[in-house]
This record gives sequence, C-alpha cells and structure tokens, in this order.
Amino acid sequence: MKALLNTCDELSRRDFAKNIAKTCLGVSVMSALAPRGLAAPFEGASKAKQAATAKRVIYLYMSGGMTHLDTFGVVPGADTMGTTKAIATSADGVQISEYLPNTAKMMHRGAIINSLTSTQGAHAQGNYFQHTSYTMRGATRHPTMGAWLQKFQGKGNTDLPGSVIITGDSKHPGGGFFEAAFQPLILNDPAKGLQNSRMPASLSESDFDYRLGLSAKLDQGFRQTYNYNGVKAYAEVYKDAIKVMKSEDLTAFDLSKESEETHAAYGEGTFSQGCLLARRLIEHGVKFVEVTLGGWDMHQDIYARLPERAADLDKALGALLTDLDRRGLLDDTLVVLTSEFGRTPKINQNDGRDHYPKAFSSVLWGGGIAGGQVYGKTDKGIEVTENKVSVPDFNATIAYALGLPLDLVLYSSSKRPFTVTDKGQPITSLFA
Repeated sequence: MKALLNTCDELSRRDFAKNIAKTCLGVSVMSALAPRGLAAPFEGASKAKQAATAKRVIYLYMSGGMTHLDTFGVVPGADTMGTTKAIATSADGVQISEYLPNTAKMMHRGAIINSLTSTQGAHAQGNYFQHTSYTMRGATRHPTMGAWLQKFQGKGNTDLPGSVIITGDSKHPGGGFFEAAFQPLILNDPAKGLQNSRMPASLSESDFDYRLGLSAKLDQGFRQTYNYNGVKAYAEVYKDAIKVMKSEDLTAFDLSKESEETHAAYGEGTFSQGCLLARRLIEHGVKFVEVTLGGWDMHQDIYARLPERAADLDKALGALLTDLDRRGLLDDTLVVLTSEFGRTPKINQNDGRDHYPKAFSSVLWGGGIAGGQVYGKTDKGIEVTENKVSVPDFNATIAYALGLPLDLVLYSSSKRPFTVTDKGQPITSLFA
C-alpha cells in the first residue's frame, strides 16, 4: 500500500482529498493549500548564525532574466548601456535606470549588489539554482528559503501558511525534500484571494462540524491500517483548511479591504496586486511571501518592450517600499529583488539582449541592511572586477538576515546532507 501511495502523482492525491471534502463537508478544500502543520522552532546548535535583523521576507522574483544594465547595474557612459540613461537616487552617489524613478526615491534604504554571478544560463536551471542554492539533481528536490525559514523558526501565524507564492511557476521547488507541512501556498490571482475558503451560506457551522465528525469516522479505519507519514500528511490538509476557514486572519487575503487610494498607488496589474497582498500577508504573520513578475526574457526589441515592463515593476515596488516604510515594517522586513541571471552587455542582431549569467544585479532593502550602498563592480557590466558574489552567497546573505543557522546540516529522505545555502557565505558588510 505504501508503494502505491508513493506512486500516486501529486494531482491525483490532491484531487482525492478535494473530492472527499466536497462530498462529506459541502465545501471545496483549497487545492492550493497543502498540509501545513506548525513547526516548532528548530532546536540545534550552530556557530554560523547571528541574531536576526529581519523577521520576514518579501521576495520579488524577476522571471526570465532581468537586464542588469537597464535597471540596477547601470554604468553611465558605457557603450554597453544601449539607450538607457542613469538617474540619481535618494542615496548619495547611487544611480539606477531612468525607467525606475519611483524606486529611486527609496534607494537610501537599499543595497545594490552588482557583482552577482551564476553557473546556470538556462531558465529552468537558473530559476532552480537561484531559489535553492543547489543545481538540479534528478533524485533530490531542494527546499527554498521560505521552507528553511519555517523549518528553523516555525510559522508566524498558526492559522496561515508559513510561506506564500503569488503568481509563481508551477515548477517552483517549494518545500523540496521537507515534509508536506513546509510546502508553500500558491496563489495564481492575488485579486481573487484564497478561493473556496468560505462555507456555503446554506451550511450552518453545526452541520459543518457534524459532517467533519462523519468524515473522521469514515477515515479512521484507513488511517489505522495504513499508518504512513504520507497518509498522515494528506489528512492534515483538512485540519489546516478548516483552521484557515474559521480564522479571523482569512481577511488577510481580501484586497477589497484596501482603500481606492492604496490600490491606485500600487497599480492594478497582477504583480502590483501581488505586492499589495504581500504587504497584507506579512502584517498578518506570514513570514515569507514571493511575488513573481515575468516578461524579462527580451531577446528581441528590448527598448520597445522594456519601458512598459520596468514601469510595472517601478510603480508596484516604489509603492511597496514606501508603504512598508510608512507603516514601520521596513525596518524588520527584508525586501529582495532578484532574477535567475542578467542579459548580455552586447545588443544582439534582433535589438535584444540574450542570457548572461556571468554578471548581474540584485537588490536588498530594509531588514537590517545599511541602505544607500552599492556592492561589487563590473567592467561595463561584462566581467565582475570586484567582490564577486555567487548565488549561494546571495542566498546566505538573506539567511543571515533571518538568523538562520548556515552550517547546520539536515538530511533528505535519501540521507544526503544539506545546509541552507550549500557553501554560501553571507555579505556581512551590507548590514548596518
């Protein structure tokens, strides 16, 4: 039986749970909500650990390979800049692209890393590496930072998921080899919130609880006979779904609670609404929220496409940073902006830029970061010439801000040893 359970694909097992819930309970258990138990803070000794400067993370992922020279890695006067001009920011001596005027107003709270380099130049592999610090392996799926954070520190709110991914790729590594409790909640449309999470008006709470009892009795024999971790994990989806449904914090997913002025400030696009939802979720105790903005894979006509894409980023990002700062949340919230790689300094024959993992840029705001600085240098965006940063180093810096134990070894189901960011070393000079 255990072998049979292990061969069932993810969809069939989730569909089974969902259909049972519809039949017995009169509700649709959220298909995106995998079982998410509250993990107790990890009790383990670690030397490579500091007191956390950040309590939570908003992780903004620029999917497709964001052009560094046309955003945060500007090199004024260089022939590699194309038509992009650099502008001054709120930080003395720090310049970014003309396409990011709202973001420029918050660079006194941020640190640009201009010397990132990756070993992966294809989208799937680069995306996986950027999220996990490990290269793809057929037998092992590695956890992402949100899963590591929950594993070591537990949830911030017992009623809500430990981490949430908004508009992300279905191939996201998620919780990797960790138990199902550490998988993220995936939302495809932030404007719709957490769908199917309200009881039907025709069903009273007492009737609902009665049906829950019947369902538990029907399931009891099966669970006793097949007492495997997989069976237990999928049974937990009911408990977590019910907990969310009855929680006052379910309102965190409801963007209609925000004013028209706030919606206008963020913008109405999916990424904009995702950033607004991210702010609401961290206010309600979710520790890690990722929001994806795609469309950066500009092999052709980059300067016809870039202004619109950059404008979408700039409006939402500028509003998010300003909003967090105004609410006093930026001090202990780390906002991360990154991509799987950069784009070629040389414009190609199709007036675009191709994949370029050799040198690219990412930015960190808040969460203990000393703002107004630029770390690392390149030769016109081509080669890293100072303070080279690997992808594991970048992720180690995020983990360091969160106070995670960088050297603590955990084992996968195949008994292989892994740490949070492989051999990555944090950039400690970025912190105030």
